[in-house]
Amino acid sequence: MISGVPGTTLTTRSMQRWPGARSVFYTPAALTSPKQIHAELEHISTRVSICVDQHLEKIGKKTGPPTRTGKHVELLIIDESERLNATALELLRDRYDRDNIALILIGMPGIEKWFSRYAQLYSRVGFAHEYRPLAQEELHFVLERRWHKLGQTLNPEDFTDAQAIAAVARITRGNIRLIDRLFTQVERVMKINELNTITDDVIEAARSTLVIGIS
Repeated sequence: MISGVPGTTLTTRSMQRWPGARSVFYTPAALTSPKQIHAELEHISTRVSICVDQHLEKIGKKTGPPTRTGKHVELLIIDESERLNATALELLRDRYDRDNIALILIGMPGIEKWFSRYAQLYSRVGFAHEYRPLAQEELHFVLERRWHKLGQTLNPEDFTDAQAIAAVARITRGNIRLIDRLFTQVERVMKINELNTITDDVIEAARSTLVIGIS
């Protein structure tokens, strides 16, 4: 069980590109019923298994009828897991037991104390890990990929890039969830204003569009 930030979503398209991946990432909506959670997880797992089956058939490693629903899924990652009620948690525990599937629950710090009230689930928890703010080297690692995603190359020695990095560090304090939210707005600001350089002014403009979470 991990408290902190979400991992990488594996969609049907990405499964076609990386058929070795056998993971499903799922975020329940607020007030989602256990029945709906079950249906959505079955739908996502089926899509993943279909993609894996198609790849195995293509390379000649599988013949015959399709694999049963969700058979290829080996890891289930649930974000915002504090939204799950007791029934939904029991549903996940049952799936963990029956399908022998690995399970990661992601939520806010302290979530492990909340889950400790559910003895059947908590007895199966292997470990809890809390993500701390990114160190400078980790921040640069993340931002290099953010710059690349926006068609840019990050150079910490460049004055403009250095100012932008400093602005991100000051605004987010190394919180990777806030970095993700901030760069969603950075992309929007750059697109609206037809900009092709990430500057501290762009970062500040993106910050000003966030409603909550950054002061």
